[in-house]
Amino acid sequence: MTNRTAPSAPLALFSMAVGGFAIGTTEFATMGVLPEIANGMQVSIPQAGHFISAYAIGVVVGAPVLAVLFARTPRKVLLLGLMVAFAIGNAFSALATTSTQLWWARFIAGLPHGAFFGVASLVGAQLVGHKHRAKAVAAIMMGLNVATLAGVPLATWIGRRLDWPAVYWLVAGLAAACLLLMMRFVPKGMVGTEVHPMDELKSLTRQPVVIALLTGAIGGCGLFSAFSYIVPTLEQHAGVPSQTVPWILAMFGVGQIIGSLTAAHFADRALLPAIKGCLLWSALCLVIFALMCGVQVLAAPLVFLIGTMVTLANPLQIRLMDVSGEAQTLAAAGNHASFNLANAMGAWLGGLVLTWGWGYPATGWVGAVLALLGLALFVGSRQRPVPHREA
Repeated sequence: MTNRTAPSAPLALFSMAVGGFAIGTTEFATMGVLPEIANGMQVSIPQAGHFISAYAIGVVVGAPVLAVLFARTPRKVLLLGLMVAFAIGNAFSALATTSTQLWWARFIAGLPHGAFFGVASLVGAQLVGHKHRAKAVAAIMMGLNVATLAGVPLATWIGRRLDWPAVYWLVAGLAAACLLLMMRFVPKGMVGTEVHPMDELKSLTRQPVVIALLTGAIGGCGLFSAFSYIVPTLEQHAGVPSQTVPWILAMFGVGQIIGSLTAAHFADRALLPAIKGCLLWSALCLVIFALMCGVQVLAAPLVFLIGTMVTLANPLQIRLMDVSGEAQTLAAAGNHASFNLANAMGAWLGGLVLTWGWGYPATGWVGAVLALLGLALFVGSRQRPVPHREA
């Protein structure tokens, strides 16, 4: 693959971004209808947070397992299969009638998440060449960003009008649209790796790969500690009227889009400083959130700031492409596994401090500490630039 963009790249990137839109909607809309789910399942809000963790655990398990098992599968075929599984998991979520059924349905829905984004990132990078890899990954992730700008507020609104299962039926429909688009526009002929599965797994023992994954898992944890409980924080702590919450959540998507484009710009020029900058910015945003989350008029700006923190995932994705050797599929999927481990841990820690009675601002303080720990880990590991290699 040369540095010249393939003619089919824009439409292929768009079709995969639709998948990102569906995934982003299901991942974050659960947080938007968390009170409704808690009421429907007759559990407390901290207990309902376990459904968020279930999805994240599914990603953590599914990303490495599916990446290894299907690493040799042609990438278009793998993308289509992953989206079918994703659609089924969300349909099961909509049909769940008990908390146990919903937990397992969310787990199943999460299984294809990391592998889909990992494989899609590799396809996008292959289509556009080395010089524009970060922008290609950002274009695919833009679907997730737009989901939080439009999909999550829409799904939250629908969930509150028609009840929470409607959210997951909406996502299943989006997954079907993604399937049709990828069948039409993602080019064939992009083969999987020829690396043996055990060699793929050995890549996880390389120090730069381990550090990148741990940086995402620890440094990204703070985002989910705060955002998992953003709706009750806004309504119960800041006194925001419930009817305005879905539209305030749209600011999360605005933050993601602006932050993603900014991070991609700097990552294509200086990758390691961009990662450090994202972690430092995350800590700062969470401190501001912890101090100001009770101020009603600042609700929208604070949600915007939290949204900008998602951008850490993009430069770490490029870093893993650089340091993973031939184990590209596993490393790319592993990035999303690490961030969903952060999702699971963040939702759990946020629920823990709420159970202890520390109050909603504590979710921000816990997150700020974790972001700084991620920064300390990455800086202390003496990460070095990696010579160019093709995705």
